[in-house]
Amino acid sequence: MTAVPAAKYAYRRFSLAERDRRWRKVRELMRRDGIAVIVAPQNPGNSTDWQADARYLSHCGGGADASIACVFPLEGEVTAVATSAAERWGPATQDWVIDVREAKRRYGRVMAERLLELGLKKEKIGICGLSGTRTPEGTIMHGTYTALADALPGATFIDSTDLLQEAREVKSEEEIAVLQDSVDIVERAIEAQTRAAQPGVPAHVVWAETMNALFQRGSELSVHFNWVADPIPGRTLTRPTSRPLVAGDVIVAEIESSVIGYRAQQIRPVAVNRCDPVLMELSKAHAEIYPELLDALRPGATVGQIIDKIVELGKRIGRSKGALSGAMASLIIHGRGLGDDRPLLLTTPEARPDYEATERSLSMGFPENGVYIVKPTIWTADKRYNFIWGDSVRVTKSGAKRMGRSPLGMIVSSAQPFTGWPTDTVVCRG
Repeated sequence: MTAVPAAKYAYRRFSLAERDRRWRKVRELMRRDGIAVIVAPQNPGNSTDWQADARYLSHCGGGADASIACVFPLEGEVTAVATSAAERWGPATQDWVIDVREAKRRYGRVMAERLLELGLKKEKIGICGLSGTRTPEGTIMHGTYTALADALPGATFIDSTDLLQEAREVKSEEEIAVLQDSVDIVERAIEAQTRAAQPGVPAHVVWAETMNALFQRGSELSVHFNWVADPIPGRTLTRPTSRPLVAGDVIVAEIESSVIGYRAQQIRPVAVNRCDPVLMELSKAHAEIYPELLDALRPGATVGQIIDKIVELGKRIGRSKGALSGAMASLIIHGRGLGDDRPLLLTTPEARPDYEATERSLSMGFPENGVYIVKPTIWTADKRYNFIWGDSVRVTKSGAKRMGRSPLGMIVSSAQPFTGWPTDTVVCRG
């Protein structure tokens, strides 16, 4: 997609045709469910996942601290609500929404005023964020909800989170193109990570090189990342330490970039100069089953069926000899797009759903042109070792297609000098 400059600030934008497609689809679903208006509240938490619906509908948003809300009626003008609204979200930065209103941090009050203007005192009002794929307790702030409920005591409030998930799950060609750009940026970042992954380099420096590669290529904040560096890595942690790496360490990191808020993801482990032979065995077996798993991920395949497939593949690996004897496989799949995209498929090595969101979605089918991160894990029988690897994929009639271009399997960094990071750190080196 060619970037279209705004009147003053040349942020990349989706087209008006994309706006019209989204609005038409959401309004079709509103008519189906008898909803007069949708309220998408502000909450920039969890890397802005929790206000993805507001940005999806209004095209307002971007940056780690931007709180955006949206009132989306079945008929009438769409309203964006923000703080510093006119300066940041008016025609200088976006051309989707004309009615941009100042909240001065009182989002619920301003959204309620708009609902009353629309004459919706006794209608069915859909609210995004009363639940969520990863947030069963919801994401709307108590004060925002109270302001709405107090202003419209005769209205019926219902949860429209799933309605927006339904609209957002099938991606348009414009959305897929943006996600492809995000994948391309991630791959460049992992190249930078690999160059920096040398003995003696502090883990936080390797992380910084990775992040720098993202932002030099135009990624927005916020982006999600988890990170761990260890000779036998387990669960990823929330941030790097400052421990100098040693040969044989393996970095496992979930890396995303954000393009107009759309975040693809990869997880491609990097070994520092050399790798434990058991992890290499797991890596090779993983590379063998990954294409077969993607082949099963076709339109209409359910979450339950894909879980059955990873169990089958894990049992096949487990019939091998040596380090792979008794091996098991687990699976993580979740949507890629603006934020908390459905489904959340996450199993244990024993093939049990690990979240209630997985249990709720077992019969849910994957649609054509859905985009997901697919990251199976292979475990040794004693669970001491595991190898996880994943790419963002697009579901097509002939199976899911990788959006990344890099090879499957473990990356081993070549021994080469890497110097020049700041040494005046005040961070504990433990």
